[in-house]
Amino acid sequence: MKLKDVLVFSEEVAKAMENRQPIVALESTIISHGMPYPQNIQTAKEVEHLIRENGAVPATIAILDGKIRIGLTDDELEFLGTSKDIEKVSRRDLPYIIATKKHGATTVAATMICANMAGIQVFATGGIGGVHRGAQQTMDISADLQELAQTNVAVVCAGAKSILDLGLTLEYLETNGVPVIGYGTDTLPAFYSRMSPFKVNYRMDTAEEIAQLIKAKWGLGLNGGLVIANPIPKEDELEEAYITSIIEEALKEAEKKQITGKAVTPFLLDKVKTLTGGKSLEANIALVKNNAILAANIAAHLR
Repeated sequence: MKLKDVLVFSEEVAKAMENRQPIVALESTIISHGMPYPQNIQTAKEVEHLIRENGAVPATIAILDGKIRIGLTDDELEFLGTSKDIEKVSRRDLPYIIATKKHGATTVAATMICANMAGIQVFATGGIGGVHRGAQQTMDISADLQELAQTNVAVVCAGAKSILDLGLTLEYLETNGVPVIGYGTDTLPAFYSRMSPFKVNYRMDTAEEIAQLIKAKWGLGLNGGLVIANPIPKEDELEEAYITSIIEEALKEAEKKQITGKAVTPFLLDKVKTLTGGKSLEANIALVKNNAILAANIAAHLR
């Protein structure tokens, strides 16, 4: 099997590549496993629209019938958001899903891999995975972190998901040489909140500065990704102490129900949504849109 046999570009993305336009990769797990219907489809379309409005071309990535699709139609987005037959795909799962010609939604890690295969350098998501709380005993560490250590894609996010151990996540990234850049902030944002007890490695205040750092890293032959931590807009954030108490309650329930592995994050996000009366979903949508705009601007400066 050759890469060209499984990599399929939408007409819009193919044309953008031919014309050397800036392109922003988008994941699909947020559509199939991260948000309820119909907000998932609506958000996916709005995020793509925002990227176009800001001068770049969106490339939502998924696997359909065993093919890696770089860029999706509205009908394909609808299918991802409504079908129950969509696997959650990380690095480990890619060969199986492709070989068996199944449908899959790509996580941060898998989206980075596919974007890199397609030559796309910038990726916008909600929040990256990381070291789970209690990982000292469980060894539960997201594949996202190892992907960031080795794959040349810049990931624009609202920090790591606040259901994680943020301190250990930063330690892991530091060990693997992954720069964490705060966009207009010295503090690592905690997904739903603009603040956390932790500092980023470097603060940069413009998309152009960030693009220059990205060029310098890869130009020096230093492989691996970058985390561009973009705080949720102030008007959309949830107060840090409030969301922390909610997350603690959700974590206790996950432990009680013995939920493990890749089922943990969807369970916790859904539980947090319930406990906040839907406020966390609204915040999630706002931060994803915010990240898409920044990613489009960075991609434009990378051309």
